[in-house]
Amino acid sequence: MSLIKSISGIRGTIGGKTGDNLTPIDTVKFAAAYGTWLKNNSEDKKLKVVVGRDARISGKMVQDLTMNTLTGLGIDVIDIDLSTTPTVEIAVPLENADGGIILTASHNPKQWNALKLLNSKGEFLDGAEGAKILEYAEQDNFNFSEVDDLGSITRKDNYMDLHIEEVLKLKLVHAEKIKKAGFKVVVDGVNSSGGIVIPNLLKKMGVEVVELYCEPNGHFPHNPEPLKEHLSDICELVKKENAHFGIVVDPDVDRLAFIDENGEMFGEEYTLVACADYVLSKTPGNTVSNLSSSRALSDVTKKHGGEYKASAVGEVNVVKLMKDSNAVIGGEGNGGIIYPESHYGRDSLVGVGLFLTHLAEKNISVSELRKEYTAYFMSKNKIQLTPEIDVDSILKAMEEKYKNEKVSTVDGVKIDFPENWVHLRKSNTEPIIRIYTEAKSQEKANELAEDMIKEIKKIIA
Repeated sequence: MSLIKSISGIRGTIGGKTGDNLTPIDTVKFAAAYGTWLKNNSEDKKLKVVVGRDARISGKMVQDLTMNTLTGLGIDVIDIDLSTTPTVEIAVPLENADGGIILTASHNPKQWNALKLLNSKGEFLDGAEGAKILEYAEQDNFNFSEVDDLGSITRKDNYMDLHIEEVLKLKLVHAEKIKKAGFKVVVDGVNSSGGIVIPNLLKKMGVEVVELYCEPNGHFPHNPEPLKEHLSDICELVKKENAHFGIVVDPDVDRLAFIDENGEMFGEEYTLVACADYVLSKTPGNTVSNLSSSRALSDVTKKHGGEYKASAVGEVNVVKLMKDSNAVIGGEGNGGIIYPESHYGRDSLVGVGLFLTHLAEKNISVSELRKEYTAYFMSKNKIQLTPEIDVDSILKAMEEKYKNEKVSTVDGVKIDFPENWVHLRKSNTEPIIRIYTEAKSQEKANELAEDMIKEIKKIIA
């Protein structure tokens, strides 16, 4: 099964059988379910939805199917075409639209695509809203508009430029300081829309740009998840070009990673840490990330006198807790920066603006900046289980065993020890337990993970 339906949208591989993959019929069904949900929650007014896509090979086909389904329901569409996830999020309120759809499978390989769904604020739907749309899709009972009531499609090609302008307007993004720093930067846009928008943003801030894989043709030159094992080309090019650093984004530009001047990873977890350090130094306050993110954010927050809180995994959960705790910045440890002064969504453009201003003000190298933060190391593992094993009872047993430690059950079981932590979560789609650990050395993180795996296997036995 390569079709995954969840409260955050629908994703799957292109081609194959209906119901097993993201076929044209599945695309139409899910777009119709979303449109029906919007209509059922409106007050009989003419609805408007923003639709954009990343540069995937299937993007244009999936976009046309989605847009024409919406117009068939009598909904007007603002077509911003080749775009990014945060660009669509910004476009929804700017267009005074009722919702938005981003066609992207994020960091998944090129054969995948997805429909990600937004509300009228340009934010991801919550669990109840997503569940209702899944219910509509299952019922397959749609009422399309008659010929005189069909929606229209209006094309607007300038939204990535508008997005850049919105970033440059932010009080904590100082283009002049960045220009004076004289940065030379290599950008890996993984042949998607980030290959256009990130270089354009940098050039607007006076940065010299060396482009690598910035042709938005959807043929990803490497695995598009911005992890160390996939980024040898940019690491080598940063050194060869004698660049100050490198920037890597995923296909829909909501994850951001940096490479230092020596061709070494800054660390995706530390993208948020560095941006938060800068924001908190100017506007003290609280921060939020998810339970599987590095403790380094908590350290930086405390340094600036703020309070750190951890949410369940998932962007919508991070955003909710950010609002509840009035956080000035937050995000996820996968390089996702959420800065409410801009909008409540992970945004690599905002991250670039904040990070480069921070670096320009400190007037140090990226490797020197990295040394300013406590070094933590993570280990990510999983245990394969048979379907008849009760995962909840295993997690309950682990919670009970470590009840004298600081334990959170917001999302699985997270145990905070004085020097390290472990986060145990069950998968929603397969019989596995995910085991994330963090410690002050890779050896310690791996050792903690191995110990936890042994303990869980004892419980199962």
